[in-house]
Order: sequence, then C-alpha cells, then structure tokens
Amino acid sequence: MTATLTKVGGPPAAGTVAHKRRARRRGRTIALLFVLPALLLLGALVLYPVLFTVGRSFFDASGTRFVGGDNYTEMFRDPATLTALRNTIIWVVVAPALLTGLGLILAVLVEKVRWATAFKLLLFMPMAVSFLAAGIIFRLAYDEDPDKGVLNAAVVGIHDAFQGTSSYPTARARDGQGLTKGADGSYRTSTSVSPGDTLPLGLVGVAPKELPQDARPAQAAAARTAGADELRGVVYLDFTPGGGGKQGVVDPRESGLPQMQVEAVRDGKTIASTTTATDGSFRFTGLDAGSYTVTLPGSNFAPPYEGISWLGPALVTPAIIGAYLWIWTGFAMVLIGAGLSTLPRDALEAARMDGANEWQIFRRITVPLLAPVLTVVFVTLVINVMKVFDLVYIIAPGPVQEDATVLATQMWLVSFGGGNDQGLGSALGVLLLLLVIPAMVFNVRRFRGSQR
Repeated sequence: MTATLTKVGGPPAAGTVAHKRRARRRGRTIALLFVLPALLLLGALVLYPVLFTVGRSFFDASGTRFVGGDNYTEMFRDPATLTALRNTIIWVVVAPALLTGLGLILAVLVEKVRWATAFKLLLFMPMAVSFLAAGIIFRLAYDEDPDKGVLNAAVVGIHDAFQGTSSYPTARARDGQGLTKGADGSYRTSTSVSPGDTLPLGLVGVAPKELPQDARPAQAAAARTAGADELRGVVYLDFTPGGGGKQGVVDPRESGLPQMQVEAVRDGKTIASTTTATDGSFRFTGLDAGSYTVTLPGSNFAPPYEGISWLGPALVTPAIIGAYLWIWTGFAMVLIGAGLSTLPRDALEAARMDGANEWQIFRRITVPLLAPVLTVVFVTLVINVMKVFDLVYIIAPGPVQEDATVLATQMWLVSFGGGNDQGLGSALGVLLLLLVIPAMVFNVRRFRGSQR
C-alpha cells in the first residue's frame, strides 16, 4: 500500500514532461502559422508605412537631403497648417459631442415609437452611402442657386413668404426721362409736381415675358386727367414689343407695371403712399396745394433674396459637419440603442413608482447607466473625425478649400495636391498619428476593462 501511494504521488516521468513541452511548442508554432499572414499584412500595410513616414518626415521635398526637424518647424509656421489644425479641433469638439447627444436622444425616443425598426432603418441608411456620394449630394444641396440647392430653395421660400420680394429687380429709368436715381436705389421725379398733374413714369429693363400676367396696356390710364386735389400718374414699361414707339410717350402697346409702390413726398416726409393698378396707374387724393416729389422706393427694385452662402468661408466647416452628422447619426443611435436595451428595467420601473418623471429618469438613471457606452461611441467618433477627408475635399469649393481644410486634407494637398512636398506632408501625417494615438489607447483600455 505504501509503495503504491509513493508511485502515484511522486514526480511525473521525464518522458511525460517532454511530451507536454513538445505539445505546447507545436501548439505555439501552429498558432504562429495561423497568425503569420495577418502579421505580414499588418506589417506591410501599417507598420512599414508608419516607419517610412516617420523617416521621410526628416528629409526635404526631394527626399535626398536630411533636414532634421525643419519640416516640423515649417509645419507650425504655415498659415494653412494652422487653419487645418484649428478646423480639426473644431471637428473634434463639435461633431462627436453632437452625434453622441443626437444618438442618445433618438435612441431613447425610438423606444416609444410604434414603428421603431423602420425608423432605425431610415436613420441608419445613410451609413450605406459612401462618403464620395454623400459629398456630391450635399455639394448640390448646399448650392447657392435656389434653383439647384434644396436648402437655399427652402430658405428663399420661407423668406419670401414673410418678407415678400421686389416686383421688378431689373427695372431702371431711362436717362433724361424725368426720373433721378437715389443712393438707396429709389427713383424720384427730377422736378416738383403739384395736385392736378398727371405723370407718365417710364421704366425699362423688364422683359415682356417677366411682366405679371394681369398687366394691362397703360395708354388709357395715361390719358386720364387729374382733379384739382389729386395727383395722378402711370408707371409703365417704356418699350414696344416688336419695335416702334417713341421714348417718353405711352404708346398703345406698352404695358403698365402693376404692384409698384409709389409715394408722394413733401419736405422729406412721405405724405401718401399707394400701389399701382394692373394698368400701372396710381393716384393720390386729398392733397394740399404745394409742391411734391413722386418717389418709387428702392424696395421695388431690390435684387431678389438669394439665400445663404452655405459654402462661403464663414459657414463651410459647419456645413460639412452637418453632412457628417447626417451620415453618422444612425451609427450612434444604433450603438446607444443596443446599450439601452441592456439596462435593468426594474430600476426604471422603480423610479417611476417612486414618482420620478421621464426627464428625471433620463438624467439620473438612463444617462449614468449608459456612460460606458456613451464613452465608447464618443471616443470612436473622435478617432473617426480626426481622419475625415472625403467630405471636406468634395464639398468645399476650390476658392474656400483652404478655409475648410483639416489635417488629413492638408496632408494630401501638401504631398500630392500641388505642393509636391512629401517631407512636409509626412510631418503632417506624423502629427495626425500622434493626435489619434491617445484616443486609440483610451478606447483599447476601455474595451479591456469591459471584458474584465
């Protein structure tokens, strides 16, 4: 019995240990063989380009002369690079915060929508659109011409609905026909007029096809005689279709200009105001005796409202961020919605039983419990916006490309887009890598912490 116990409890045989060691070595070799293709690809596509870029950043544009840190010094002296760095900071501060907030709000609201799946699909659909296609879509949407850009079409429509639009933006008075143009764009009679006068006010510059449909010939209105206490006149298009006619005379085929605002001014004050009829006629009644000036206010000739210059220097970066939000809001909503579905429902129900309203539940329970998910989404978006290139390059027009540039586009422009200085471009690439690494390290640590 003693001999048996000694044999069982003693050290394993040397052959068994060697066999186990060989098995472990064989397992590590097999694992290495499986990992080797991925390591080769990683080295060829990631590690080698990174090391080459770092080394290339210490050479001049031709790559033959070692310049040390001159490229890094030049990088921070270049105004275009400083603009790119500023815009990148704006992207990092604004875009991830807005996306995370929108994703959180939409994820919470979608839970209360009957067709939640269809709504999620609708919001997530832009993720299937490439950045190139999205850039082209928004380049057209932001077009300043209201006939092409849908955003300016909406803005112009709303503006004209509340503010109205000028009747004849291209109209002007003929020289020497009794009307003088003011600094504010208005036209006024060159000589004083008095009650009892009838004034023919001829304008040109309006195409017959652009006249209102209800416009009528003005000759009959011009022939009417004013009473003793009234001032009459007609505003007409001093142009006869097909030729003929006489300047300054209302011919039979010349049309009146309806809806033209007319004012009677005395001593610098507007005494009366009216609007022309369909035949262009107007009249002021009950005027006191004396001298007046008849004025056509500048609002009649103001150029039409063209909307907002979305892709101008001031708004190009916010406009591009708006396009980015359209693409990535669905991504943030789906990820946060997945985290929301794992929340303990008993905690939410207990809060409702205790009398908490939906806002208190959202602020004090939902958001704190979702903090890990929100952090992952935010950091992932930070890494993504640091590398944004396609949207900026496609949406921003050439004249404002420098105002919208970020580090990724500036790196490409300096290296290949006309700068042809790959030494400076490599330095920009190294700067971008250094800015991305902290966010990547933070994200990896978060993932490891969640796995534990």
